[in-house]
Amino acid sequence: MTDSAFLDAKQIYSSPNRIPSKRGERIPATFVRCYAAFSQQPEPASGTTTPGPAVTDHHEHDSKKSSKSPYYFLAGYSLFAKRAPRPFPPPFLSVPSSSFSDALSTHDRARDKRNKEEWYHGEIVRGVTNGDDAALVSDRLIAASDGVGAWAQKERGHAALWSRLILHFWAAEAERNGYEASETTTLSAYLQRAFELTKQATSEPNEWFGTTTATGAMLQSLPEADPKLFVTQLGDSAVLVIRPHLQGEEGEEGEVIYRTKEQWHWFDCPRQLGTNSPDSPDRNAVTDTVEVKEGDIVLAMSDGVSDNLWEHEVVTNIVDSLKKMGEKQDAKGMQTMAAELVKAARAVAQDPFAECPFMERAIEEGLPTEGGK
Repeated sequence: MTDSAFLDAKQIYSSPNRIPSKRGERIPATFVRCYAAFSQQPEPASGTTTPGPAVTDHHEHDSKKSSKSPYYFLAGYSLFAKRAPRPFPPPFLSVPSSSFSDALSTHDRARDKRNKEEWYHGEIVRGVTNGDDAALVSDRLIAASDGVGAWAQKERGHAALWSRLILHFWAAEAERNGYEASETTTLSAYLQRAFELTKQATSEPNEWFGTTTATGAMLQSLPEADPKLFVTQLGDSAVLVIRPHLQGEEGEEGEVIYRTKEQWHWFDCPRQLGTNSPDSPDRNAVTDTVEVKEGDIVLAMSDGVSDNLWEHEVVTNIVDSLKKMGEKQDAKGMQTMAAELVKAARAVAQDPFAECPFMERAIEEGLPTEGGK
């Protein structure tokens, strides 16, 4: 994996505009997505939502079906990478820039009438690129993909393209289906479709190689029902759901009510989608349904966070950020929360003497190592 970090953090909120009818190595976090990369030491970047179709409010999406959920994510993200992202190749337009969040758009393939449903002329490629990784943040879906940096050594290797397109098509499928989930249309099914479209987009005559992990969380609620979170995982990125207890409730100030489980072929070789990989969403992705409440914190993060911070450190960091925000919890607050978590993970990653989860696991595997990852 490349040495980068991203955080995806979001908080669940109900909409006041709806009738109340119940709604390596990267670093990620709660209801906000953070991405970072290290090479020429680019400056960290952050925001509240990543590029996507124009919307007029929390509930109007450019999709065939409109979501009727009265709940949404209050989102923010922060990015940091060890090296700047590579320019995207034709047929993708990527104007050179120092910004991680420049929008990409399709052009040549978009004119191909045979791909009329998969590609749209001038459509913004959703998400943001972070080194070889990508992140996507919207009010219904958050996702993170961890591109394998070793592909940069190959003549036509481009892990960043693979990680970004996987998220782009994944989000597009969810949008077109109104963010609905059932026995036949699940978040993993949307990921399978995204995988197939990414293979098409990176095939001849413009063949590009790469592999990436993928993890995402989609918020859904039916009328008169509590909200549910559909989580799909393939690889070693992670989704964490934290329920804060800040109003004198019993127990710890923050409770982890859900966590994904890492998927590895062997130590430090996660399951991944792409060139020469035997993995695919329909065979290997794991999808869970989590009952959530308004105010819960949802984190989508790469192993840049989980390899450098223990779970209790992540929870403490999130709770501290919530305390600083107080009653005024908004998207800017979520953005700051993500930035603080990425900052903490980055500090450990750059400390040659730090103790961290990755070092602990490596020693258990008999591999001599020390310091952050």
